[in-house]
Amino acid sequence: MRLQDLDVERGLLQLREKGGTVRWQPISAQLATSLAQHAAVRGAVLPTDPLLRYRNGTALTGRRYDELWRRIDAHLPWVAAQGITAHWLRHTTLTWVERHFGYGTARAYAGHTDTTGPATTTYIRADLRAVAAALAAMTGQPHPLAQPAGGHPRGLAKP
Repeated sequence: MRLQDLDVERGLLQLREKGGTVRWQPISAQLATSLAQHAAVRGAVLPTDPLLRYRNGTALTGRRYDELWRRIDAHLPWVAAQGITAHWLRHTTLTWVERHFGYGTARAYAGHTDTTGPATTTYIRADLRAVAAALAAMTGQPHPLAQPAGGHPRGLAKP
């Protein structure tokens, strides 16, 4: 993630994923602000500078994440015992989103936009506003994209 991948005002983070997929993911205002502050304090100034950095300003690597999980496992034995990983957190989050907001929103939240699979998946879609609404419900924090353009929740028209 680079500085230019963070849109603090709209609460979005641009992700680059497998297969060259690029998409914007809603994130909480608190996370967006914290990421911007972290990057600034650690010397990110150019749009292409990495967001996540060591104290000396160099970019974090995949090995750092491995080390963080090793330390978490060591300090919280129940994490290791239950096999909690970043993938487990993703799965748990997506399960919650699916149960509360439906399959289409969970697919969009996960970035699953491929059209392979049952024909029904072609018609089940959710946009950034639906993903932002799920995020707002999950975090208990408002999100600027969670309201439809007219400002009415869940896309309901004015009475």
